[in-house]
Amino acid sequence: MPTVQHTVVDSPYEPLTLVAVDGVLSRVHMTGQRHRPPEETFGEPDPRPFGEAVRQLDAYFAGELTVFDLPLHLVGTPFQLRVWERLNLIPYGETRTYGELAEELGNPGASRAVGLANGKNPVSIIVPCHRVVGAGGGLTGYGGGLDRKQRLLAFESGAAGPDLLF
Repeated sequence: MPTVQHTVVDSPYEPLTLVAVDGVLSRVHMTGQRHRPPEETFGEPDPRPFGEAVRQLDAYFAGELTVFDLPLHLVGTPFQLRVWERLNLIPYGETRTYGELAEELGNPGASRAVGLANGKNPVSIIVPCHRVVGAGGGLTGYGGGLDRKQRLLAFESGAAGPDLLF
């Protein structure tokens, strides 16, 4: 049976709940997030497995980190895992459309499936699903809410400093 632990950390987007499986980060949840599982699945409270994740999140929110380098324990379908892997290739401050990601995955007709997989990303912010936009560049869907998505994109583009994230 795997060991599941969690901790709650402050962020400019309200508290974030970090969940680890056998000491490896597996989920990051925002308050009120769509697809947020029941808290009973978060395991015991224990901050010990999360030191590096917290350090990197703090550096990100301070504008000092643009790429996360953390081991992750991601559980999903093979297609979801491929989508989440592609999300990590979107550079900080840039966006891609669902259609562009579908093309990059070799299936140009799969933009809806990409959107569904993107919405199930279990480690928001760290795997940057907020960098995916609609075909016309407009904001569409974000498990943490469109307001948070807009603030994250503004922050990454330099249009808003870390103090404006709150």
